[in-house]
Amino acid sequence: MEKKRKGAKVKIALCVLILLVILIYALTGFITDLLWFKETGYVSVFLTEIMTKIKLGIPAAALIALLMWAFLSALKKAFLSKGGYTLEPADGKKLRKAGIALSVVLGIVVSAGIISRLWWEILQFLNATDFGIADPLFGNDVGFYVFKLEFLEALSASALSIIAALLLATLIYYALLINFVKSDGSAEDEEADTYEYEIPGEDEPFENPFGDTNVGKLISLFTKGGVRKPQPAPKPSKDLKQTGHAILRVAGTQIAILGVLGFLLLALRFVLARYSLLYSGTGVAYGAGYTDITVTLNVYRICIALAILSAALFVYALKKRKLMPGIICPVLMAVVFGVGTLAAGAVQSLVVAPDEINKERTYLQHNIDYTRMAYDLQDISIRDFVPQNTLTTKDVLENMGTFSNVRINDFEPAQQFYNQTQSIRTYYEFNDVDVDRYYVNGEYTQVFLSAREINQARIENQWLIRHLKYTHGYGITLSRVDKVTSSGQPDMLIDSIPPVSEVPEITISRPEIYYGESTNNYVITNTSEQEFDYPSGESNVYCTYEGTGGIRLNFFNRILFAIREQSLKMLVSTNIKSDSKILIYRNINDRLEKIAPFLMYDDDPYVVVADGKVYWMVNAYTGSAYYPYSEPYDKSSALNYIRNSVKVVIDAYNGDVSFYICDSNDPVAATLSKIYPKLFKDFADMPASLKEHVQYPNAMFAIQADIFQKYHMTDVAVFYQNEDLWDIARESYGQTEMEMTPNYFIMKLPGENDVEFVSSIPYTPRGKNNMTGILTARSDGENYGQIILYRMPKDRIIYGPAQIEAQINQDVEISKEFSLWNNSGSTYSRGNLYVLPVEGSLLYAEPIYLEASSGSLPEVKRVIMYYGEKLAYKSTLAECLDALFGEGAGSPLNTANPIEEGRLLAEAMEKGEFTPGKPPQTQPGSDTADPGENSGRDEYLEKAAEAYDKALEYLQQMKEYLDKANRAPIEEVPTEEIAPEEETPAEDMPVDMTGEVPAD
Repeated sequence: MEKKRKGAKVKIALCVLILLVILIYALTGFITDLLWFKETGYVSVFLTEIMTKIKLGIPAAALIALLMWAFLSALKKAFLSKGGYTLEPADGKKLRKAGIALSVVLGIVVSAGIISRLWWEILQFLNATDFGIADPLFGNDVGFYVFKLEFLEALSASALSIIAALLLATLIYYALLINFVKSDGSAEDEEADTYEYEIPGEDEPFENPFGDTNVGKLISLFTKGGVRKPQPAPKPSKDLKQTGHAILRVAGTQIAILGVLGFLLLALRFVLARYSLLYSGTGVAYGAGYTDITVTLNVYRICIALAILSAALFVYALKKRKLMPGIICPVLMAVVFGVGTLAAGAVQSLVVAPDEINKERTYLQHNIDYTRMAYDLQDISIRDFVPQNTLTTKDVLENMGTFSNVRINDFEPAQQFYNQTQSIRTYYEFNDVDVDRYYVNGEYTQVFLSAREINQARIENQWLIRHLKYTHGYGITLSRVDKVTSSGQPDMLIDSIPPVSEVPEITISRPEIYYGESTNNYVITNTSEQEFDYPSGESNVYCTYEGTGGIRLNFFNRILFAIREQSLKMLVSTNIKSDSKILIYRNINDRLEKIAPFLMYDDDPYVVVADGKVYWMVNAYTGSAYYPYSEPYDKSSALNYIRNSVKVVIDAYNGDVSFYICDSNDPVAATLSKIYPKLFKDFADMPASLKEHVQYPNAMFAIQADIFQKYHMTDVAVFYQNEDLWDIARESYGQTEMEMTPNYFIMKLPGENDVEFVSSIPYTPRGKNNMTGILTARSDGENYGQIILYRMPKDRIIYGPAQIEAQINQDVEISKEFSLWNNSGSTYSRGNLYVLPVEGSLLYAEPIYLEASSGSLPEVKRVIMYYGEKLAYKSTLAECLDALFGEGAGSPLNTANPIEEGRLLAEAMEKGEFTPGKPPQTQPGSDTADPGENSGRDEYLEKAAEAYDKALEYLQQMKEYLDKANRAPIEEVPTEEIAPEEETPAEDMPVDMTGEVPAD
């Protein structure tokens, strides 16, 4: 006996252990996520969904269960009172327990389904924020549509599941009743095979063909007054008719309730359907138009009345056992819908179309006004800009802040250069190149920068190496956008490992990147195995993680994460200690989606250096598809409201994530703050060093610019006739024509006093190439988010980017050199064309790249500048400025501080100490450079240019000779065989936009 007890205890313990293991395995994902949210400080965010489902789900389940139990109790009462059956006390208890169980199970299942689908809509409904703007048709606040309408639509649809559950419960409960009830003597001869019953009000007898089966009992219960008499089987139609009468006698009240609920639910659906007219895209205007309001809206109103009337007539039809009253209103609804559809088409064709502008005027105005508000275009500042082409050399010198930041590098060539020269080791990779602004030698400067991360595909596929050894990237690279070396490559300001900075304002004391764009795997830090930090010559430098990120791997956590990552090595590795930490969700995009999936994120995070540390900054957006009368910006999406209300900052070392609300006027962001009070911070709390790098996102600006092509027209007649539709300007990029995208600039906007960081994009009239406006978004300080339209005059032609590209193509010298390059084993490509409004004039600038067919890096070889019917095609922007405005106009670009140098020269020019056309270094009063040093430099440049011209001439002669001799094309001839007799050695000296000639 004792052995049996011990054996039983062992079995019980074993079962408990197995159940515990299964439970832990099933909850591994939940527990590890909870630990991770605790690490990030957002446990409240993680628990919001769970607690909401519990708080709403339990009462909902209880309410639905009580409703079902009351419903079933009524069924039982009707069944027993009208069927002539009784229940034994024991059977009654069993039936009661079965009914309660059925009600509870269905209540839990139905409520779980509803709450799991609607928890987010419920939170928005309960925390809705008013927009302070009413829709023009129903007078509801826009917040009703954005936060409440979706919930009401989903709730009305979910009500159908409750009705379906009630029907299912009815069928199941009837089956239970039949099994438990007993005859009270009114149906004595249950063993007979067939019965005949006479139904009151019916002349023909009804025969029960089901004998003593449960179905036969059920039919016997539903009928009374019949006389037992064996009869042949009745006709099917009569059988169905009599059975229906029987069911109605017993369950008439319950069926009436369900019918009334169904018709009232239908009426609610019609009420909500009225609001869908505000998003109608069928008319000339997006939103409700003349036909929608005069015909469709009235159809919905009639159907609402008919649905309510149907509920009343349905009860009457059941009571009187008549079919017609119950179906007349549903039939009328179908007729009304059909007639309404025909009437809508007739009104649109016969009433609206002949006088569309007048009939739709009011609704067109609604479409214009509400679309502009939805995309935050209502406050655009419009400034008339009439290019006079009166720019002087003094103006150029005073605007060196603009010219010294013209981007002659491009993202792709810069990324290629970084990866080939700054990756240092094959496993390092620069995934992207970002653009930002920093102070360099005291001047506001636009720069390229990129983070150096580890490409996991390029290291050994061993668990220890991937997860314990190579844990992080290291440092960044940074270069000016406006300067290149003599070989045409970016001139680095921060490079090497460890980072070496030539900029006193930018230092990096914590260059490790544990969280980035390519950190897709987990790593374990603080192990017995030291982490690889960075390469140093022939050896490596190692380190131990000192950050706050990660989850400690105690014994229990170690088991959990070993299960989560399906890694036995994590469980048995002797390198992992009790104070080791695992870092998960290290990819910044995954990290954000895990914390706040209800936001939309920019797909281009950018790296920021502040206070000696590396951060990632991400623009996050709020949006809705329920803004009345607002047209969606994309045909593939219903989204018709968007704001860039949130800025997210991620610490690349510790993984800390901070969400800052930068648009306090956005009701969607305000609602999210109510739902997640511990998630968001006020923008004022962002450190000043990070605020300096906040950018108005180009993704948002591109959407606004796209919408503004049409919605800049505010006059209804002009809008209706599409008289002034615009297009985004086109340019030649690479060797392909394409639509321009917003580009960041540092420039002094016309009418402003200081340079600032802006993004801009030019417009042309629809189907034409002349420029009609430049849309500009500001990013700095108090001006953040302001959008300005520089509107061009319509009574004169202002060249657009495509027309400037055509001018370039038609230039003989440029065309000749492009052809020569393409036929000499290399390929030229064009960079972005930049449109620069300076004072009261317009300038255009475009870099030209040359890339050898052997796969070498693209090099900046020429810069093109266009101003006032004059085209400059030179080696640098400085030379272009000299050619357009006189020698010396571009000379400040030769210096380390072009803005300050330009200011000094402008002052000297005003005093008469500097005259354009003469080298500024030789003018009286100038202290910009040493004359002797410049004379030697000028001589060097002259020789370099002469050698370059000779090389081109020689290449052309060789090509002509080979063509005549029918030999191989020039690209197949080794370059050393056709090299010029005289070469001028080239140093890798930095060349900005100064006029220096890069040596080839």
